[in-house]
Amino acid sequence: MAKFEIRHKDLMGRIAKLQTPHGPIETPAIMPVINPNLISIGADEMKKNGAEMLITNAYIIYRKAELREEAAKRSVHSLLGSELPIMTDSGSYQLYEYGDVGVSNREILEFQQRIGSDISVPLDIPTPPYAKRAIAERDLEITLRRMEEARAIIKIKTNEDDKNKSKNNPLLTGVVQGSTFVDLRAESAKRLASIGFDLYAIGGVVPLLESYRFDKLVDIIVASKLNLPCDAPVHLFGAGHPIIFPLAVALGCDLFDSAAYLLYAKGKRYMTSDGTRKLQDLQYLPCSCPVCSSYTVNELKTEEGVNLLAAHNLWVSFEEMRTVKQSIVERNLWELCERRCRAYPALLTGLMQMARYSALIEKYDPATKHPFLYLGPSSTYRPEVLRYANRLSRFTLSGNVLITTMTERDRDRDRDRDREPKEESVIESKDKEEKEEFQHVFFVKPPFGPCPVELEETYPVGQAELPAEIDSDAKTVALQNVLKLLESNHKKADFVFQYDHSWKDHLLLLIEEIGKYAEVRKTE
Repeated sequence: MAKFEIRHKDLMGRIAKLQTPHGPIETPAIMPVINPNLISIGADEMKKNGAEMLITNAYIIYRKAELREEAAKRSVHSLLGSELPIMTDSGSYQLYEYGDVGVSNREILEFQQRIGSDISVPLDIPTPPYAKRAIAERDLEITLRRMEEARAIIKIKTNEDDKNKSKNNPLLTGVVQGSTFVDLRAESAKRLASIGFDLYAIGGVVPLLESYRFDKLVDIIVASKLNLPCDAPVHLFGAGHPIIFPLAVALGCDLFDSAAYLLYAKGKRYMTSDGTRKLQDLQYLPCSCPVCSSYTVNELKTEEGVNLLAAHNLWVSFEEMRTVKQSIVERNLWELCERRCRAYPALLTGLMQMARYSALIEKYDPATKHPFLYLGPSSTYRPEVLRYANRLSRFTLSGNVLITTMTERDRDRDRDRDREPKEESVIESKDKEEKEEFQHVFFVKPPFGPCPVELEETYPVGQAELPAEIDSDAKTVALQNVLKLLESNHKKADFVFQYDHSWKDHLLLLIEEIGKYAEVRKTE
């Protein structure tokens, strides 16, 4: 297995150093696709924009005699004019498009080894989404046989510290297939892990990306990741648009290839971190990259402007990945996902699908973070909220316990009232209330639920920032967590649950359930 050193983590995402025969790269990383027949942006320019690694197609090189001869004689690095690490694809996408590529798995693997590829890929079978199960099973069996053959061709290195990593020893990729059948994806990943590869790739997802089925993509990534080694990098084939980077990285994808930067430029499409715009619809360039700072919209519309637009698209892709990395370092990757996914309804569906895996993500997620920012209903299902709910059982209570929905703002208001002159009857009433003593006081803060006042300034509840008006999802989860606390301490303490008018009537069913364990009081 390749050396893969993880340095920072958030959710299932990680920043790591991957060692390749041509030196280390930092992941998550974008590998710009370079077509050796048509190099629009040179490797040096790619490096200036932020590329640490490139990807090209070994099949395209193989089928053209002059390219094949030069790559075999010199190397793929010489062909592309770069000493950056280079991954070579096998031609599986062409196989998907045309049905046959006229080359065997062995031939294309040995060719990748011969031209000095740093990371090589077997010729897998990419089954289309929603294919019949029999077809998906047949294609998967062929793919797995080819993976076993690939492992025999490119031997597992026995000495991990061998510094003589020549072009004859590329890292080998195991490709997960199985169409949209989640169980087949899981089985594929499990069998690949048993064979053993340097890194793994999730293939056959481009049609899902093109049809905006991000929810199904989430299912496929999770099914694959659950059955792959945790300490191996994972490449998401074909995911080259920056809008998908935060979500995919949050689920544990480390490598991305992008041909989109050039394909979109040829179609006069301007990429941003929150979607794509047609150049003809723009009057201003909403970016400060070197291209957008130096050229006008009209200049980008010309034939000569295609390469400039490609350079912008590449720039914004690297910029977004840097943003993702910084979010991992700051441990606020979920918040970045929330901000980005609200740019497009299908992405928001993908985010909500990811939220369904919070219990899984929580196992990998760091226990402490920066302040918790509540950005909408999806924040209710963050791993931090689930972790807090699971730890409510740690509270062992006795005596009289008050659980109140009164917010800090309400308490400040009441303290201000206490400073104002009051009539004698009011003072007497207040004195009477103060006679009721509570050994423990919990305040209820959505979406976490009950928190002891002693911890009101600690992470995560005390450092959670919420809007003035909170949605019902957050309040529902908060009340469910109140029930957890009550149930775990049933008959151990006497509880009073106090709620105010802001807790709407549609939550009364939960409040009635709370009434089975506590005296319920409604305040005005």
